Amino acid sequence: MSIKTKIAALALAALAVTGSMAATTTKAEAYPIHHWGWGVGAGLATAAIVGSAVAASNGPVYYTTYRRCGLVPRYNAFGVYMYSVRVCNFY
Repeated sequence: MSIKTKIAALALAALAVTGSMAATTTKAEAYPIHHWGWGVGAGLATAAIVGSAVAASNGPVYYTTYRRCGLVPRYNAFGVYMYSVRVCNFY
């Protein structure tokens, strides 16, 4: 990504934040919020159920027994071969 693209993305993000702050500024009203208990409780319960389902759907990550090792060449900054390193991939 070029520097111009990064600056443009930063400017767009700053503009979005500024616009959202300007659009949502209202008079501050201090009053208690009632009846949030069921909504927050249902949201947390749903998040726990969905999170556990997603976590259970993936296979084990670190407990694999098959690995494939090989030698990978290493080069210096000028592209000259220096040495080989043993690298193992776990599946």
